[in-house]
Amino acid sequence: MFLGHYAVGFGSKKAEPKVSLGTYFMAAVFLDLLWPVFLLLGLEHVKIDPGNTPMAPLDFYDYPLSHSLLMAIVWSLVFCGFYYLIKKNGRVSVVLGICVFSHWILDFISHRPDLPLAPGVNYFLGLGLWYSVTATLLVELSLYAIGIYLYIQITKAKNKIGSIALWGFIALSLIIYFSNLISTPPDVKTMAISGMGQWLFVLWAYWIDRHRTVV
Repeated sequence: MFLGHYAVGFGSKKAEPKVSLGTYFMAAVFLDLLWPVFLLLGLEHVKIDPGNTPMAPLDFYDYPLSHSLLMAIVWSLVFCGFYYLIKKNGRVSVVLGICVFSHWILDFISHRPDLPLAPGVNYFLGLGLWYSVTATLLVELSLYAIGIYLYIQITKAKNKIGSIALWGFIALSLIIYFSNLISTPPDVKTMAISGMGQWLFVLWAYWIDRHRTVV
């Protein structure tokens, strides 16, 4: 998923409004922030394979460090623990850890059985929502709408930037989402480098939250 992960980030703001949207976004897409780095380092691999599923022209044949069930749990605990060391807030740390793990849950729902159980274990999981374009769009756009609604419900703009930045992000994310449905990455390296651009979305979310206040 793509929008589904950001839906979790938006919706989580309601759980603890004092935490920045940027931090929630970072947690929700944390596994996908690691994945391009591991690709560029040669620690994980993916094959561009148009038609692999109707929603994604990629064969995720080797990504146990970032997306196996075991490592998703580990990364969730790492994120949770790191936040606790800095902020000493157990409740928020747990919420953020759940956000990190939600990424694997959503991928489990959407991917075909290509999510490893653990590094070195030849057992794969996935329910295959991506085999149906209609079902995927229905689920993912619904999740995104719900997440945005929860965020808008708990925050309001301090100024024009607070509105423009939010709706600009939503518009751009939708453009990227639908563009990805009709395009294929030219090569793995280009895809990995563009994947690093998700850090810009995290920074954008911090910017959004700076210009909005909790209701």
